[in-house]
Amino acid sequence: MNPDLDRLQPYPFERLRALLSGIEAASLPAISLSIGEPTRAAPAAALDALRAELDSVENYPGTRGPDALRDSIAQWLSHRFGVSDPEAMAARHILPLNGTREGLFAIAQCLLDRTANANQVLMPNPFYQIYEGAALMAGCKPELYAIDENADANLECISDASWDACQMIYVCTPGNPTGAVLSEAALKTLIEKAHKHDFVIVSDECYSEIYRESAGAPPGLLQASENMGNTRHARCLAFHSLSKRSNLPGLRSGFVAGDDALLERFLAYRTYHGCSMSGFAAAASIAAWSDEDHVAENRKAYDQSYAAVIERLSPVLDVHTPAAGFYLWPQLPVSDETFVQRLLAEQNVRAVPGTYLARNQDGGNPGSSRIRLALVAPPAQCAEAADRIAQALQHAT
Repeated sequence: MNPDLDRLQPYPFERLRALLSGIEAASLPAISLSIGEPTRAAPAAALDALRAELDSVENYPGTRGPDALRDSIAQWLSHRFGVSDPEAMAARHILPLNGTREGLFAIAQCLLDRTANANQVLMPNPFYQIYEGAALMAGCKPELYAIDENADANLECISDASWDACQMIYVCTPGNPTGAVLSEAALKTLIEKAHKHDFVIVSDECYSEIYRESAGAPPGLLQASENMGNTRHARCLAFHSLSKRSNLPGLRSGFVAGDDALLERFLAYRTYHGCSMSGFAAAASIAAWSDEDHVAENRKAYDQSYAAVIERLSPVLDVHTPAAGFYLWPQLPVSDETFVQRLLAEQNVRAVPGTYLARNQDGGNPGSSRIRLALVAPPAQCAEAADRIAQALQHAT
């Protein structure tokens, strides 16, 4: 048995199930704000394209994916992040993924060297637990940097010694669960540090299209790379997904784009690993990446949810609307675990304790007394959930 399996920690939702086991939910309609799974309709064009290509199951798919898929992604990157040569991007700088989760884990197994003296992997805290698991299974050491609503400042706090010791850094922008966005200037500084200290940047940008219209579109790693003249995107890998952008979590479709030398090695790894996207998923993905109307409608609905929830929670909590994403990450006046239990028992609303999404660091847990609320339900349900949370808080304090 691989001994690194014993280094993995229970997944947050395992811990949540254990925490809520045996609790009888209130006799109200259930509302779940715990899992970041979109509930809005998938784009019809993507579903139509999927159905039209079902006979592709009769053929083995290629690891690099069809040219048309990489072309559609390259055109999207050109439109969204200003990539100047989409033809070269499609030819050398893109690999399709079966969702970003699969890619974010696999890239560590491919690129990290467990025998090196510098074997740390920097990652945010709180974080998407796949980052930690990927580093551990690659035989390397997770090194946490605390994050909050000030994304740029969080990176500035990392010491030169930590930069020297790391082989790879995971950044999540917009952040999960904070919704904070790294500025283009911060991303450029990060790229400069990657060249100076010899590490790879893995930028998880799966929430990049769920932004507040008032805040504007967040910058991305490839945009910063392009604008500073790093046109081969050396040391830069950006990961994107259709799960959040296009309400297609079950399609398991995303991509990684960036450094062509790194992606050539990743292609070899994935060929052996057997990670290739099915033809019908590729067809649906092409349709989804080629349409922005459904994404704009998505953003409007999330903006409505935030407006309704902030209005109802602001009298009882210090809450603000994040620049992007679909989470709220409020500080509670009580224990996060205890409140999540009471929220289910008294209001039949599910949320995630903040401590489950973070690790103890410097004598504390940055998720302590916080909860993560995923505003993925329709706006009316989010508003109802906020009313119930406000009631639970009044009884808890």
